Amino acid sequence: MTLQRPEYLKRLIGFKDKDLIKVIVGIRRCGKSTLLKLYIDYLRSIGVEDSRIQFINFEDFNNANLTDPKVLHDHILSHLTPDGMNYIFLDEIQLVKDFEKAANSLRLRENIDLYITGSNAYFLSGDLATLLAGRYVSIEMTPLSFSEYCTAMDSDSPGRDSPRQLYEQYLRYSSFPYTLALDNDIEKVHQYLAAIIDTIVLKDVVQRKQISAVAALERLMKFIFSNIGFITSTKKISDTMKSYGFNISVQTVENYLSALEDSFIIHKVGRLDVNGREYLKANDKYYVADIGMRYYLLGDKMKDHGAILENIVYLELRRRGYKVHVGRMGDLEIDFIAFKTGIPEYYQVALTVMDEETRAREMRPLEKIRDNYGKYIITMDPVLGSNDRGIITVNAMNFLLEGPKKAEP
Repeated sequence: MTLQRPEYLKRLIGFKDKDLIKVIVGIRRCGKSTLLKLYIDYLRSIGVEDSRIQFINFEDFNNANLTDPKVLHDHILSHLTPDGMNYIFLDEIQLVKDFEKAANSLRLRENIDLYITGSNAYFLSGDLATLLAGRYVSIEMTPLSFSEYCTAMDSDSPGRDSPRQLYEQYLRYSSFPYTLALDNDIEKVHQYLAAIIDTIVLKDVVQRKQISAVAALERLMKFIFSNIGFITSTKKISDTMKSYGFNISVQTVENYLSALEDSFIIHKVGRLDVNGREYLKANDKYYVADIGMRYYLLGDKMKDHGAILENIVYLELRRRGYKVHVGRMGDLEIDFIAFKTGIPEYYQVALTVMDEETRAREMRPLEKIRDNYGKYIITMDPVLGSNDRGIITVNAMNFLLEGPKKAEP
């Protein structure tokens, strides 16, 4: 069964035939190739002939000769259909040396609509960004959302699991699409996740950054995975690594973190002062691409369900197209300030706010915000969009499946 990715497909369709290269990026095995195939199916459904579609996956050894940019360029041009738009899909383009030159040349043809994917963000900040500034749009993919996971599990069938049961499975057995084929067999899931991590660490990080201290990199990654949602600094990480017996500098920590971010296995979230809209330079938060990976790396000792929920909410906001920051309001913290089209929304995430003291603590920073934009508390409590002084409390399952429900004042 091909898993549907409706939100990403909708974005691609929205850019169809626009004079922009569509660049799809995301962690390995998150579903980028599948998205391209879904889009190709859509093109066929509206009458685009196969002769006007070219799909090349550079991980396929049969295409090894096409990793030379000039050979690739000439191959594509020689297979174009002269009448009408041609749709070109280049999967894992980072395996082609100097690919950006070929991409830029192809973009100049009025009868080419170009789509490329990559599993590492570094090429977006290098020659591609320089050569194609203003000529491409980037779509970042993640593994399955909780809503996509529930749809794939056919949760509407008789005898289905409850959303809360599916949520626990979603965390433990991973959100990577292929894990659904592993029948919740934790041993198989962990073997699969281990292979993804090894590929990311060895191919996307160690080789590119020429890192020799692989053990230090792996220990650093475990530190980040075990401290999701906590404000930290590279100085603190460096000191902690030294306590583990790895004498690595702050600069080395920054290099390692940057490489892990580029591979999309971790996400760094900077802080923003709410009043001055100023970005704060120190002390960021980190979240991870998949909680199933976290279970694999750290085992079943994790009890920080609140931090896990915060991680899931962060990923969901990103999937919905928000730019996300950690907020500071004086000496108080707001878990997330999420911007879309320049409009902020404010989110606090708490496992429960049934205790009055906890609820007051979560509401305090939101109450101090003077604008009238959306303010939400996301919790596992069985609430139905309660509204307290303009702050809406939303059940996490409802948020993940449907979005925030705005209650009447």
